[in-house]
Parts: sequence; C-alpha cells; structure tokens
Amino acid sequence: MDVSTPLQSDNTQKHKSLGPIRLMRGVICLAVFLSTAFMFLVYFAPIVTLSLRLFSLHYSRKATSIIFGFWLALWPFLFEVINGTKVVFYGDDIPANERVLLIANHRTEVDWMYLWDLALRKGSLGCIKYILKSSLMKLPLFGWGFHILEFIPVERKWEIDEPVMCQRLSTFRNPRDPLWLAVFPEGTDFTEAKCKKSQAYAAEVGLPVLKNVLLPKARGFCACLQTLRGSLDAVYDLTIAYKHQCPTFMDNVFGLGPSEVHIHIQRIPVGEIIPASDEGASAWLMDKFKLKDHLLSYFTANGYFPESRADEQLSSFKCTMNFILVVSLTAVFAYLTLYSNWAKAYVALSCIYLASVTYLRVQPEQDLGVLISTFISKKQSTE
Repeated sequence: MDVSTPLQSDNTQKHKSLGPIRLMRGVICLAVFLSTAFMFLVYFAPIVTLSLRLFSLHYSRKATSIIFGFWLALWPFLFEVINGTKVVFYGDDIPANERVLLIANHRTEVDWMYLWDLALRKGSLGCIKYILKSSLMKLPLFGWGFHILEFIPVERKWEIDEPVMCQRLSTFRNPRDPLWLAVFPEGTDFTEAKCKKSQAYAAEVGLPVLKNVLLPKARGFCACLQTLRGSLDAVYDLTIAYKHQCPTFMDNVFGLGPSEVHIHIQRIPVGEIIPASDEGASAWLMDKFKLKDHLLSYFTANGYFPESRADEQLSSFKCTMNFILVVSLTAVFAYLTLYSNWAKAYVALSCIYLASVTYLRVQPEQDLGVLISTFISKKQSTE
C-alpha cells in the first residue's frame, strides 16, 4: 500500500558502544545461534536431505525449507526485535509464494542476511538460496548449512563456474519447488577503492560511470535467467541502503548497528524481460544498476528512498514463539546427545556425513524412483 509522505528516520541513533552488557548479550546470542544450528543440522539434515531425498526430491526440499526456516527466522528476530533495527520497505508490494530471481546491490558482507527479513514476511524464508563464493563453504558449521540449503558456490572464474552453475540451476526447474534465488551481480561488496577501479574501467570501455554501485557482472545473472526463465514468476530488483553505517557480521551479533535498513523493491514479471540473448539481458541488467545508482544518490541526499509504503511489521509474538520452539528442540537434542549412546552414535555419523558431503560437494540430484527408472531403461537398452 502506497503512502504519500516519506517515512521518517531516526537520526539520533548513529552508533552504539560495546559495553559489558551488550558484549555479554552478544556472546549469549552467538552461543544460542551456533548451538541451535549444530543441533538442527546433525539431527534433521540426514533425514530430510538424504533419507527423504532418495524417495522424493520435491518433498525433501519442502521439508528442508520448513524445518530450517524455523532456524533462519532467528536472524530477523535478532535484527528487528532484539537489536531494534528498523527495516523499511519501498516500491512494489510483492505477492507470496512466487518463484523468483532476486538481484541486489552489495554494500557490505551481510546484505544477504537482510533478505531474510523480506523472505520471512512473504513466507519464503526456507526456500531462499544464494550464489556465493566457494570459500564460505569452508566455514565451520555454517558451510554445512549452506550445503544443506543448496547454496551454489562459485570460484569467480567463469570457465570453472559455468558448468557447475548450469548443472545446479537445472535441478531447480521444477515449478512445484519453492525458490527464491538471490544473486549479487557486482560479485563483491562495495568499497571506495573498488568503486574507483570500476569507474576507471567503465570510462575506458565506454560504460556508464556509476558512483554508488560497481559495474555488474552479467554472466551469472544471464545463466540463472536462461536456465530458469520458464519456471520463474518474476525478478525482484532490490536496492539496499543503511543508516548510518554499513554493518558487519559482528555488528549484527552485538547489536551495534545498523539503526535502519532501507530496501527498495521493483517486481518485474519474467515475461517483461524481453531480451532472450545474453547481450540483451546484460544491457537490461546495466540499466537496472544505473537505476540503483540514482536511487542510492537519492537516499544519500534525503535519508530515504522514493515510493515509500506502509511498514510491514514482524509479529514479536510469532518470532518469540519460534525462538522458544527452536531453543526447546535444541535442549531436547542436547539431552539426548548427553545421555543416550544411540544418539551419540547418530550425531557422530551425522557429523561425518555433513563434513563429507560439504567437502566433496555431493548432492543427490534425483529421487529413488527416477534412479530406478533410469537403471531399468539402461538395462533394457543393453539387452
């Protein structure tokens, strides 16, 4: 719903200091997030991503999105309820339950985490996936989660990444599977040094010189669009800005910032992205980043984006109930792990499984029925 007046920002909350209480709270939050992530992964991942996946890839993904969506909802709860970060949305209101490709500017290392605030409001939190640099898959524990949630790692070398991306993207074509696939076409987070380098290259080759974003790299976006075009409903063009500083991961954990996150949304039906060629899609993407550059200049001058709309507030009650559920299940799993030898053995095997499939990037792409049919057809063809 559109409103005629711009949303007012809180200009008094510029920076919070890391005092003893905030430090202790941050340590507790980090401990809760790590312990709940570990227990959810070791107890649920082998069931939903191995056992269930052998029989139905669709229902495996559905179960994964529901179960791990409960855990992911802890982050918007941390941002908006515990830390008091104000998340403000502008532009198009978007419907729930769409299969979409998201493109966004990359201001800082945690931009991707604030997409969870939007996805939670639209009931799509568990099905959001990212294309991310492969080094992040090596993070302890979080790398396991990235693999189970089917994030797509890239080396930033197109000759290596292209076949991997196309193969992984082809498994997401089923329109029954919920999907929010997020891409950051700049390929890295924005800094002044990177901006100057990008501007120099743009001037040299005759491309637009952008002040607030880097030149987008179109190959990954084009691969996503071409592979998934027939199964997507829309592309969401997101422009993200922060007040009064760009946050880091630890800023989020300790509640030091940001005071506000502003997200402008443009929804483009896939059918309106006329160019089917890579060249046409690249030009379309460049136009979108020129618009992002103008939007961010507007934000810098005014403290808000145009096209403001009424706030979509998270329900503190629902977030709190979700938090209690996740922590309670973690407590039960911890008790079983401590006092049951069977549970200890299960956890040990689960850790071996998670470490192995993440390191080897093993992902069962077909359910048992498809594998049996393939085996029978091959056997018949040889007879």
